[in-house]
Amino acid sequence: LRISTPTTPDTITPNRYIRDGESLVSAGGSFELGFFSPGKSNGRYLGIWYTVDTEAVVWVANRETPLGDTSGVLKVTEQGVLVLLNSSNSIVWSSNTSRTAGNPVSQLLDSGNLVVKDGNETNPVNFLWQSFDYLCDTFLPEMKLGWDLVTGLERYVSSWRSKDDPALGEFSLRIDHRGFPQAVVVKGAKIVASAGSWNGLHFTAYPYPPQTRPNPTLEYEFVLNKDEIYYEFRLSKRSTFSRYILNPSGIAQRLTWVHQTHSWELSSTFQADRCENYALCGAYASCNLNVSPLCACLNGFVPKSPKEWNSGYWSDGCVRKIPLACSSGDGFLKYTGVKLPDTSSSWFDKSTSLKECKGLCLNNCSCTAYANLDIREGGTGCLLWFGNLIDIREFTPGGGQDLYIRMAASELDQIEKRSKFNKKKLLGILLISSTLFLLGTLIIGLILYRRKK
Repeated sequence: LRISTPTTPDTITPNRYIRDGESLVSAGGSFELGFFSPGKSNGRYLGIWYTVDTEAVVWVANRETPLGDTSGVLKVTEQGVLVLLNSSNSIVWSSNTSRTAGNPVSQLLDSGNLVVKDGNETNPVNFLWQSFDYLCDTFLPEMKLGWDLVTGLERYVSSWRSKDDPALGEFSLRIDHRGFPQAVVVKGAKIVASAGSWNGLHFTAYPYPPQTRPNPTLEYEFVLNKDEIYYEFRLSKRSTFSRYILNPSGIAQRLTWVHQTHSWELSSTFQADRCENYALCGAYASCNLNVSPLCACLNGFVPKSPKEWNSGYWSDGCVRKIPLACSSGDGFLKYTGVKLPDTSSSWFDKSTSLKECKGLCLNNCSCTAYANLDIREGGTGCLLWFGNLIDIREFTPGGGQDLYIRMAASELDQIEKRSKFNKKKLLGILLISSTLFLLGTLIIGLILYRRKK
């Protein structure tokens, strides 16, 4: 329920505030800020939504503290703090800032970002406060998902409790910056899904880079330096509306507005299949939607708990047939077209070559695998894994990337012998099949020839 009379300005000042029933509209007309009640709720919330669809709320200020009536007022103080007041003039919600401004104003930008700044300041670095630092269930273009390592601020998406309650839900989408950063969906403190690490073009859970799809409307960027770790996307066309949401069930979806139908179209869904469940197959196993069962031990590994494995409970994963020898010499088995394993226990370097990466792994007995950090321009950088390899997925040919898994030399010899035997076996089957086909063709030809005579 909206009770809203849009006002022309996109800005409030210490002398100009808005009450429930009034709103701000961004200069380009894309977003509106005002008061609303979601679904069947009687509570009143201060939020931001798309003007083309007032039900598409992208940010909520007082998500944990709803107002009980329509007496809410939003003000900006002389010190540059946004305050939401109730009927008794008590603060229900406020922004936080460690700086003050001589001429504080709060403005709703056409990106959907509500900012507090000094006068006509346009540099985001100098904003006193911005809603883009405090995401709700929606990830918009130009928002950052990740960490400010200088201040310790984490920007993450958190689901609503339900469609009628914008309070903090069970699920969050965030950047796990242990080891090499990866995007994960978390329920409480437990990872339930992982989009994988960034390989220069896309997250590894997605087999093909978005840029290869026809008429791309989105531009993606992943920044990793001493000050920041974050992922963001931008729209190549300002007239397009696109957003990611994390729904109360923990499913991440990308929605795009279709002007012709005046509705949101589902463009993609994360956790759309079982293989996207985190560590479904356990350690040293891979998940493949195109085979049954979904989970299979990697080459040279066997189920840790055979009985449970054969019953479809794969979480115990697999163990090596032959332990690593380390000093006696190990080698690597190359896997192509896979989602890289969980990187929370990994090490990385942007300037190390793949050959050097192999040497680093061989010289460390704890190293279990290696891969290129960045797949662009033939591959650059080094990514090393230590400990168990979990959350691997196999894709169809042409997708995924290369992974080199450490194996005992004797195991590699056995794998090579099995491979040669299987190739000979396949060649024999093909020769016999070809011979039988030719004989069959000749016999049919002779029969047809005699009938004609």
